[in-house]
Amino acid sequence: MKNAVTRALLLLFAGLKFSKVGLTAATMLLSMAVYAWIWGWPYAVGFVLLILVHEMGHFVAARQRGLNVGAPTFIPFVGAWVQLKDLPHDAETDAYIGIAGPVAGTLAAFACFEAGRYYDSGLLLALAYAGYMINLFNLLPLGPLDGGRITAVVSPKIWLIGAPLLVGLFIWHPSPMYLLVALIAWPSFWKALRGGGEDDAARLAYYNVPAQIRINYGLAYLGLVAYLGAMTYSLHEQLEGLRAG
Repeated sequence: MKNAVTRALLLLFAGLKFSKVGLTAATMLLSMAVYAWIWGWPYAVGFVLLILVHEMGHFVAARQRGLNVGAPTFIPFVGAWVQLKDLPHDAETDAYIGIAGPVAGTLAAFACFEAGRYYDSGLLLALAYAGYMINLFNLLPLGPLDGGRITAVVSPKIWLIGAPLLVGLFIWHPSPMYLLVALIAWPSFWKALRGGGEDDAARLAYYNVPAQIRINYGLAYLGLVAYLGAMTYSLHEQLEGLRAG
């Protein structure tokens, strides 16, 4: 069975023209196959679709702001990303694109949660838990993650809080993913630690955002973190109860 799946994937990659849709479809199927190897196809398909919804939130938001953006690309055990071919011109635009992913992903996780309760499905509840967890992790206030892009509109110095949180996560549950995030985040973290950059005038212009907008994003960020944290904890306890039963 595994050999048949592998051959099918190789044929798919050979036959696809790597357009935007083709690249997304190919990398999605590759991720599904890898995850299915570990958790089975039903969970793998749902997990990858949850990531897709999250990334499409970024994609749609970037298009709304008139930016040229690539379709989502998936890498197993890393996740996915959309390439911004046009960079945001100010921190508010970056925050808008950044928060759109977790909002879309949270709605998708909520849909799994409600469907799981309605159909009494452990699979859907497990997917809801994964969705909540993915989006909560992405809200860590650190450079490459969505949380770093959102909190930067309030102040880039908030990234200084994200670093010890990432270290704490690594101590609690060691993972190469945290090391990868730390490596990517280091330049932005170092710049925030130093309190400036080589072009302070451009930097000040980029972060020149009205106070009310800073407050709005700050409140939206805190509300999203609180909801995701509560739901992640609640579902973790519920799933542990199902396993014990």
